[in-house]
Amino acid sequence: MAQLWGGRFTKETDQLVYQFNASITFDKRFYKEDIQGSIAHVMMLASVGILTEEEKNAIIKTLNEILAEVEAGTLEITEEYEDIHSFVEANLIDRLGDVGKKLHTGRSRNDQVALDMRLYTRNQILDTDEQLRELLQVILHIMKENTQTIMPGFTHLQKAQPITLAHHMGAYFEMFKRDRQRLNDIYHRMNYCPLGSGALAGTTYPLNRGLTAELLGFYGPTLNSMDGVSDRDYLIEFLSALSTIMMHLSRFSEEVIIWNSNEYQFVEIDDAYSTGSSIMPQKKNPDIAELVRGKTGRVYGALISLLTTMKGIPLAYNKDMQEDKELSFDAMDTAKGCIALFAGMLDTMKFNKDTMRKSANNGFTNATDAADYLVKHGVPFRDAHGIVGRLVLYCIDQNKAIDDCSLEELKAISPVFEDDIYDVISMETCVNTRLTVGAPSKISMEQVIALEERYLEEHPKISS
Repeated sequence: MAQLWGGRFTKETDQLVYQFNASITFDKRFYKEDIQGSIAHVMMLASVGILTEEEKNAIIKTLNEILAEVEAGTLEITEEYEDIHSFVEANLIDRLGDVGKKLHTGRSRNDQVALDMRLYTRNQILDTDEQLRELLQVILHIMKENTQTIMPGFTHLQKAQPITLAHHMGAYFEMFKRDRQRLNDIYHRMNYCPLGSGALAGTTYPLNRGLTAELLGFYGPTLNSMDGVSDRDYLIEFLSALSTIMMHLSRFSEEVIIWNSNEYQFVEIDDAYSTGSSIMPQKKNPDIAELVRGKTGRVYGALISLLTTMKGIPLAYNKDMQEDKELSFDAMDTAKGCIALFAGMLDTMKFNKDTMRKSANNGFTNATDAADYLVKHGVPFRDAHGIVGRLVLYCIDQNKAIDDCSLEELKAISPVFEDDIYDVISMETCVNTRLTVGAPSKISMEQVIALEERYLEEHPKISS
């Protein structure tokens, strides 16, 4: 078919060049945004007298018919069209003739695709935020149920101090809460309308860009037409935010994988989120967690790809910018899929609380509290540190926990120890005497949980 820009050319485009240049195979997912933007543009053109009311109504009616047919599957978006803009306009002209040719008045494909990408990204931000909120609700439920579920906290993957499962989950709640805050920031920074920027220098038509922006739910028009058609900062920011979300999911997945191992047995993943081995009948593999961890690289790749594409582009629009779509779409789909699957896996996961408790008890996680006990009885901290270090060596040699030592054994290490040491180094005491904000005690966690509940109530979605 003839291209919308064919008047300048005397020869047909080489087929290989045409296919290399075309974007219909991936930008066809813009069909709704393209029609939405076209309807707003037509309404604005009529408001300033460029179109009659009859022309406006006919175009809008036909655009809605095209939209309905695409969504019903009766009108196929095929590769005979160069891009989604060509598809919509060509179908409109086929149905309306010369009236349909007036749709493109006062706009360029440059500001059209800039609008489509912005509308699409804005919707993706809202969808991703909603999924994160659902994940946070799952995490918060686990926190509420496990303020007294003791487990080891780790540094360097070594058992460090006793915490609770609620406290551990709370760390991820904070991460994903920050992710939502980042999405909120991006939404508000990007929510300005590029339509009306033209190819790069605006237009001589008396467009009401403020009206177009209002009709499409933007705060207002972009203030520089060159930047309007060439800005992809918002997309880079969104891919960066998605990369951070995936990094958080990957860290969480890594822990689930470790916890699911035979050596830890902290969790049992539901059968619906596990797979078996084709040869080893005993296996129950954490495939979903592993795939989330693995797919993180795909999202990182999209971010680096777009940054690399944009770094050498002079103002204003260049065809390189067509490369903003495929990997970005893949990253958006990947991140949303990973969030949804991870939330489902986490929601159905069984926590082996007794195993967690025994692991904390057997890992000398109360050693710091034993040292603090000595300090509170007048022993300088550096000396107390050394005494408890020798105590740990003794326990390792005897294959026992600190709690299992008799008072005589403890006094042989330091005469400062008395009977009250056993209460001080119990797992419950170690956890529940840590009362500072953000600490793992039951009291501190209940205060934090109340704050997190209020946060979810007050921020159900990104506010426009």
